[in-house]
Amino acid sequence: MYAALVVAAWWIVPAALRGMVRVSFYECQAPAWTMLEKLADLQSLWTDRTHSRSELTEAGRDLARLNAAYMLRLQQADAIDAEVRRLQTLTGMPPLQGWRYLVARVVRRDLDTWWQRIVIERGVSDGVRKGQGVVCRDGVVGRVVEVHAKTSVVELVSSSAFRVAAHIEGDERPVTFLGVPAPVFKDPGGLATNIPADISVNPSKPLRLVTSRLGGDFPDGLTIGFIRAMERDSDGLFQRGDVLLNPSLVSVQEVAVMIPVETGEK
Repeated sequence: MYAALVVAAWWIVPAALRGMVRVSFYECQAPAWTMLEKLADLQSLWTDRTHSRSELTEAGRDLARLNAAYMLRLQQADAIDAEVRRLQTLTGMPPLQGWRYLVARVVRRDLDTWWQRIVIERGVSDGVRKGQGVVCRDGVVGRVVEVHAKTSVVELVSSSAFRVAAHIEGDERPVTFLGVPAPVFKDPGGLATNIPADISVNPSKPLRLVTSRLGGDFPDGLTIGFIRAMERDSDGLFQRGDVLLNPSLVSVQEVAVMIPVETGEK
C-alpha cells in the first residue's frame, strides 16, 4: 500500500525535481564506488608483496624490455608526426584533430548492464565531456554518455546504442559499426554494415575493423574488432559482417578518455 503511494507520488513530482533527486542520489553513491575501487587496489598491493624477490626481479626485467620497445616506438611516432606536419605545410592542408589521453579507473560495473555501461573515476572537474571517446590498450572501449562531478558513465562498444564510423584496415571506404547485445555467457560482438561488395574475407585471416576520423570522436586506425565472415545485404550492393570484439572488454579495469586538443594547445 505504502509502496504504491510512494510510486504514485514520485510520478506526480515535476520532471525537473525528479532529475535533481536522481543526480543527487548518484553523486552520493559515487564516493562509495571510488572507495571500493581503492580498497581493491590496496588488496592487490598486499598480494603483490607476497611474491619472492626473484619473481619481482624477473618482472622488473620484463618491464625494462617493454619500456625499451615503447621508447623506440615513441621515436618512430615522433618522426612520423614530423613528416605529417611537413606534408601539411607543403600541401596547405589543415592539421588533423589532436587528442590527449586522460587515464581513468573503472569504479563500477553492474551485472545487468555488463555489456552496456561502465562508470569511470573521472568527471567534469577533470575535463571530461559528453560524447568523448574512451579507449584502452586493445582499442575502442566506448563513448562518454553521462558526466558528473567526479565520475562519468561510458556506453560500451558492445551496447546496442553505440554507433561509430569505421573502415576496413587498408581500405579507406567508410563502414558503419553498430554494437549488438551480447547473449548470456557469450563474448561481446557487433555488426559492420555498408561494407563494399568487392571486399572478401578469409576466415583464417579476419579483417581488422578500425575507427575512421570521419566520425569525429576517435582518430583514425584504432581497433574496434575483427570480421571473419560476411554476407550480402538484401539490396545486393553492400555486405554486412559480424564483428568479434576484443575479449579483454569483459574485464577492463583501466581506460583512457580521449579529450580533443585545441589548435595551439600544449
